[in-house]
Amino acid sequence: MPIKKSDEIVLKDYQVKIQKGVLNRLVEFIGPLWQKRKIALITDDNVGPLYANAVKGQLVRMGHQVIILTIPAGEASKSWKQVQLLINSLAQNDFVRSDSVIALGGGVVGDLAGFIASIYMRGISIIQIPTSLLAQVDSSVGGKTAIDLKTGKNMVGSFYQPDLVLIDPDTIQTLPKRMLVEGYGEIIKCAALVGGTFWKIIEKVNQAEDIITHAEELIHASITFKAEVVIRDEKEENLRKLLNFGHTIGHALELIETGKLMHGEAVAIGIARITAAFEKKGMTKGDTTFKVKGRLACVGLPVDAKELGSDAFYSAILHDKKIKNDQITLVYIKEIGQPAFYTLKIAEIRNWLNPVLAF
Repeated sequence: MPIKKSDEIVLKDYQVKIQKGVLNRLVEFIGPLWQKRKIALITDDNVGPLYANAVKGQLVRMGHQVIILTIPAGEASKSWKQVQLLINSLAQNDFVRSDSVIALGGGVVGDLAGFIASIYMRGISIIQIPTSLLAQVDSSVGGKTAIDLKTGKNMVGSFYQPDLVLIDPDTIQTLPKRMLVEGYGEIIKCAALVGGTFWKIIEKVNQAEDIITHAEELIHASITFKAEVVIRDEKEENLRKLLNFGHTIGHALELIETGKLMHGEAVAIGIARITAAFEKKGMTKGDTTFKVKGRLACVGLPVDAKELGSDAFYSAILHDKKIKNDQITLVYIKEIGQPAFYTLKIAEIRNWLNPVLAF
């Protein structure tokens, strides 16, 4: 798929703007889009101290009334408890359907704020301003919103598109190294699916610091790919399932690790392991696992986990929301840039995976 060099990508009725410094120029993008209104600026206790007051100041100067709602950072905030607290805050501040939400933060903030916007008064408008690399290349684009249940990630949610997505690559410079590298796991996933020019960019990254150096082109390439997939399959009926590459194994590991393993890290393990599995089955070109594993490991992403193949691991897979008619569709690559699907009965997943989980 082509990689666009423009700093603007259009998905149906909204734009994704990718540009350094955009966080300090909100009037250019929000001014023409929203008339004066109440805005709930939802953030977390990591991102809020860095950017919330500056964002609020710009919005107030445009004539908006702004309240800052801060949640605890971390996956645990994607919960019914936080949904209730945030919705009560909107109601107590007399928000109506013409008012709006801005999500300022990483994927947890974006998922939670998007879900809140989709259900409050049957839907109010939202703008996504993702500040983590993972959110910039993944969760902020495509309209998926969700919270977690004890049985699995993202089990309750909706498809709800934002009015605008604003991505400022400068914000990733404030990320801890682990969070920066985590986001890169999703970028490698996309590059392995696309191949070509995108994979050549990946080959320029040989250490964590290179991610920042090549941030803009990595973000552009990832979102261009995701945008084209989402436009063709908004509700994940077929093609959008490609984006689940590495996620069946990754989500299971996330669930049983209970917060110890970050999403991009789990996906990295999932990508490496599913590629190795299909290579052992003779369905993936012989050197593909070596290439994928090398690109993950050079920035410090994990490619293995001791829980793989455990009873807890397979129990977690049974709760995968992608199971349909007692079948699960695995995404794999025949080689770099050649994705494919393989469907098997969920009852067969243990016998199919166990012999090929080892590299």
